Parts: sequence; C-alpha cells; structure tokens
Amino acid sequence: MTARPLEPVRREEALVLWRAYTATLTKPLIEDEPPIEQFGDSAAMADELAELVMAGIKRASADLPAALAADQTPLPRIGGHWIVCDGTGAPRFVVRSVELRLGPLSSVDDSFAWDEGEGDRTRASWLAEHESFFRRVQRAQGIEWSGDCEVLFERFRVVWPPELADAQ
Repeated sequence: MTARPLEPVRREEALVLWRAYTATLTKPLIEDEPPIEQFGDSAAMADELAELVMAGIKRASADLPAALAADQTPLPRIGGHWIVCDGTGAPRFVVRSVELRLGPLSSVDDSFAWDEGEGDRTRASWLAEHESFFRRVQRAQGIEWSGDCEVLFERFRVVWPPELADAQ
C-alpha cells in the first residue's frame, strides 16, 4: 500500500496565520514571509508529527541539508520562523528556531532524540527511524545514501497560536 502523499501547503491560509502572529509583536521581524512546510514525506507522517507538536511532546526536528538544497528550501536560522502545515496542507502553528547544529547522523544524542518526541524517544529508535526516513528522501531525490551524511538538528518552540504557544 502506498502512503497518501502530502497535499500542497495552503499558502494564503498560512499567511493569515502568520499575519495574526506578527500583529501581536512589538518589534518588527526580519522575515516578511517565513517558509511554509510540512513534517515528513507523507500526509500521515505530517499529521502525526504536527499532533506531537500540538500535544507539547515534539520540540525538535532533523533534516538533511542536501535534501533542503535539492528542494530549494532555505536553511533555517536561529530566531527564524516557519509555519507548519498538516498533511492536507492546512496551517496549524508557527514555530521559531532556537537551536541549530550540523553534524553526522550518528552524532544525535539522547537529549535530542527525546526532544524530537518520536517513537520511544530513545537514541536507538531515533537512529533507526531517521536512517529509514533519510534513505527514502535521498532515494526520491536521486542522491546516494551515505551513513555519515550531514544532518541539521533543530530545536524550536511554538509561538502561535496562543493556545499552543510555549512559555517564554
């Protein structure tokens, strides 16, 4: 059985969410429009991971810089924002990057695996699941898998909507 693919993000709805957030700020942001993205590579995965964020469990994510470059997605920056959409492309919340680190896949530690909130939250589970995911992503982009691939480890906090936002 094939996983239901991600539906396109609903850009205009996401920008409504973004404008609602920025209207509450006293200082202007550098960004006029942040990236609008989905977690994972299927609608089910995007929904599951967004739910983990909304439940307060997931506060980290990992990606392959090479895959981001292939998709022409800019690398995040500390203090930068992104709008997260579910598998249907509906915007759910705005996050702000608070920590970024580049390193090999094997450099993930227990703390990061826990903060990512997936599976049983152990490093071993994280490595198995992310290697499988990264292999799929690279295969889809025609990139040969390498176990020592560079990974972007990102911690974030939810900043909007208010009922989901993390305490400052």
